[in-house]
Amino acid sequence: MTRRELREHTFILLFRRDFHSTEEMEEQLSFYFDGIDLSEDAGEQTRRRFLSAPAGEDAEEVKNRFYEVCSHRDEIDAMLVEATSGWRLERIGKVELTLLRLALFEMRFDERIPDKVAINEAVELAKKYGTETSAGFINGILAKLVEE
Repeated sequence: MTRRELREHTFILLFRRDFHSTEEMEEQLSFYFDGIDLSEDAGEQTRRRFLSAPAGEDAEEVKNRFYEVCSHRDEIDAMLVEATSGWRLERIGKVELTLLRLALFEMRFDERIPDKVAINEAVELAKKYGTETSAGFINGILAKLVEE
């Protein structure tokens, strides 16, 4: 599985996190990993539209990444509030906020990922999951954070 696919799975789980309590997330993780099923009967076009299911080491990496981002969420949110000139995080769309959290985690807490890669990947995911303005918004906020 590619790094991009692993990142996208992590994004989806982090997005779910905003809609479920901490206590529910273990069950949500099980639902997520057990619920992804693209049978061999699915057409090629269908398979290309969906992510392949992470299994084994890939599934563990996605889960670990999810928990790592969650463990730094308060620090990340504080950085985002500062970078957005005091905006309340509730004013930022859930997709954009989740992508900002993931990218900022990669920029500040994962030395394996260069800042430019984290920003580019967040922008690409914003184009896929966000609105027309999501990619520009995310790029602007993250570029501001690189300068700091």
